[in-house]
This record gives sequence, structure tokens and C-alpha cells, in this order.
Amino acid sequence: MEAPLAERIRPQHLSEYISQLHLVGEQGSLTHQIAKGIIPSLILWGPPGTGKTTLAQIMAQESKRPFYVLSAINSGVKDIREVIEKAKQSGGLFTAKNPILFIDEIHRFSKSQQDSLLAAAEKGWITLIGATTENPSFEVIPALLSRCQVYVLNPFSKSDLEQLLQRAIEQDEVLKTKKIVLQETEALLRLSGGDGRKLLNIFELVVNASATEPIEITNEKVMQLVQKNTVLYDKTGEQHYDIVSAFIKSIRGSDPNGAVYWLARMIEGGEDVKFIARRLLILASEDIGNANPTAFIMANSTFQAVTTIGYPESRIILSQCAIYLATSAKSNASYLAIGKAQQLVKQTGDLSVPIHLRNAPTKLMKELGCGDEYKYSHDFDNNFAEQEFLPDELQNQVLYEPGNNAREKELRSFLKNRWKDKYGY
Repeated sequence: MEAPLAERIRPQHLSEYISQLHLVGEQGSLTHQIAKGIIPSLILWGPPGTGKTTLAQIMAQESKRPFYVLSAINSGVKDIREVIEKAKQSGGLFTAKNPILFIDEIHRFSKSQQDSLLAAAEKGWITLIGATTENPSFEVIPALLSRCQVYVLNPFSKSDLEQLLQRAIEQDEVLKTKKIVLQETEALLRLSGGDGRKLLNIFELVVNASATEPIEITNEKVMQLVQKNTVLYDKTGEQHYDIVSAFIKSIRGSDPNGAVYWLARMIEGGEDVKFIARRLLILASEDIGNANPTAFIMANSTFQAVTTIGYPESRIILSQCAIYLATSAKSNASYLAIGKAQQLVKQTGDLSVPIHLRNAPTKLMKELGCGDEYKYSHDFDNNFAEQEFLPDELQNQVLYEPGNNAREKELRSFLKNRWKDKYGY
């Protein structure tokens, strides 16, 4: 059986590797380490199809090390221990040539599975390279993360993806026998979503579906063929992001029916329940905020629960949370406030802290008057004393505008009562 196009043209050497110049360019942070063969245990974090597996293979190839591969989807602690034993036998301990153990989708490993890697990584039996599409700060246990460097891979740019297509046409043993004319690439690039592997899979599908030559690649032809061959749910591709988007927008739009439908699509497609719960947690703050602060508590409890319980029971918890958030009052006031504040900081720079707000831990700072005119709120009626809390240049600047909902109307009234006309509440 013929290997897929993406596998057939996978680079074998660093000189053939496309993109990620910040890692493997002339001044890349990994370039000299690979050249010297001194590679630390590391985590490669980036979107699907950006070359994580390829880069790991090239590291092993260039440093002439044994290369072992495990997938977190179908490997357990027993598999890890077997590979570590093989690695210990094939590599010299505490040398620069210890074997590389590559673990794809390491974020799917449980705590016990990750724990089983600690001793091997620390004692130098293996050099661990993990690949993940999820933030390792959340998905990799601290003890393992502390033993690894984290390198971030960027999505492919338009020029990177076009270069991949050209290389496929010119170098692949199958495609270079055909006459292929790339008239338009916009549809290919858009459908790929920056995923190089998906781009090449779609491209090969279009080429193979063409019965006559020259094979002309147009946007219309690509869309017709891809629509006929679309899978139900691709948790590493474009539909992954489209369905997550539909899920979030249904909740934001207060439609529990749409929310549960898209939730079911993700669950049936095998989506990571922790990924879904994390998106609910973000939404609870971004789209509901202080209109209903309990929503954030609910979402956080949901994340903790599904992390503990797992599938299939976690689907019930996710459904309950999604419906609660969809039927909650909405406000993006906190989200807008921090955006305005960050923009203001970028525009105005490092403005001085007013002297009455400064800390005075030393005698000199006390003599300079730091904190002298500060009014301790609890010494005043209603625990409030009117004073300025912004830099002098930004006095009366309004960043938080309460939303038009029952709870934030109460907050507006509270602020109006305290600040009178200062902020216009």
C-alpha cells in the first residue's frame, strides 16, 4: 500500500525542513544543539501539522541516535517501561548518544503514565521529546515539565504552505510523473488551516481524482472534491476549530439546543473532554463575567470534575455546564476592560505610580513621602475614601463599563454612589 503524500515527502535532514526558523534557522535556538548532537529532553508545542514529529525524527537522524516512538493514544505504562528498557540496553548511559524517546500527543498521557517517564529522563537513560497541541503548562505534570525545555512551533505561513506544495510536485516520486498546474491555491490553503499534513492530504486527493492531464488545480475543483469527502469530525483539523467555534457561539448566543448539539458532535468525534471544559471556563469569564459570577465557579468545578472522572460520564457534566452557561445572563465588560487597559499601557508606557500609592519599606522612602497621603479605605464611612488610583496623566480614565444586565446595573449604581460624577457612571 502506497504511503500518503505527507509521509513520502517528509524531510530527512534539517536542510530540507520548512519553517520554524526561530528554532532551526541559522540563529535558531535548536540549530547548534542539533549540530553538536547535544539535545536536551524537550516538549514541542504547536498546532497540528507543523512538523513536530518530523523535527524529532531529524534530531535523531542528525545526532545518530536510536529513535523510539510511542503514541499517547494507544500506549500505557507497560509500553513505556518496555521502551525504556530497550533504550537502556541500546544506549550508553550518561552519554550524548542516549536514545530518543518520542511521544506523540503527550498531553493525552495520564499522571501515572507521565510519572513513569521521570526517572528515565532524569538519569539520562533516554532523551524525551514530547509533542503536543495543548499548552504543556496545563497538560504536562510539573515534575516532568521541569526536566524538559519547551519549544513553540508556529503555524505555517502562506509561503510555507505554498513551498510544501511546490516541493511535493517537484520531488515526490508519484507526483513528478504527472503534469500538474497550480492555477489557484487559496482554497487549498484555507481548508488546510495552516496544517501542512492536511494540506498535502487534500492536494493528493484532488490530484488522484483527476483522470486527465494536465491536472489543473482551481479553487472550485478543490471545494467540489473536498465537500464530497468531508469526514464527520477531525479533531486535529479544520472541523475541530469550526465545531468548537459553533459550540462557543451557541452558548454566547444563549441557545442551549445549539450548544448541546455541537457538544455531542465533539464528544462523538472523540474530542478531549478537558479541552471542552477549558473552553467553557474561558467563556464563563469572557462572555458572562460579572453578569453572573457563579458561572465561572460552575465552569471551574466542571473542569475539575471531568479531569477526575473522564469519559463517558463527563459528558453529563459538560452538558449541564454548557446549558447553564447558555441560559445565563451575558456580559463581556471585564473582557473589554482588560483589552482597553492593555492598549492604554502600550500607548502611554511606564507612567509613574502616584506617590501616595507607593510602598515605603525603607526609611529613605518614608522620608521621600511615599504613601504619606494614602487614605486607608477602612478608616472611612462605607469603607471608601475618594482619592486618585491612576497615574496623574490618566485621571478620570474609564476602562470598565458595566454591562446592561441586572447584576452589573447594581455595580453601576454602587460605583455611581461612591464616585459621583468622576467616572461618569
